[in-house]
Amino acid sequence: MTLASLIAFAAEETSKGGNVMLETIVYPIIAMAVFATLALVTLSYRNVANRHAHKAEAYAKAHANDIQQTGHGH
Repeated sequence: MTLASLIAFAAEETSKGGNVMLETIVYPIIAMAVFATLALVTLSYRNVANRHAHKAEAYAKAHANDIQQTGHGH
């Protein structure tokens, strides 16, 4: 094939027409569903540390001697 015939063949193949967005509407819908699911999972972990405050206080009291007080926390 020569370059001219290859270009003509490519131009012939791309002249289908049609709405590309309607053909690929499924992909944005799937992406929105995945991101919405991830957002719900992220929001479900809000305030988890405060749900078990009594356990955190008991652990801190039991292991108070294990923690070294260095002043700046690092």
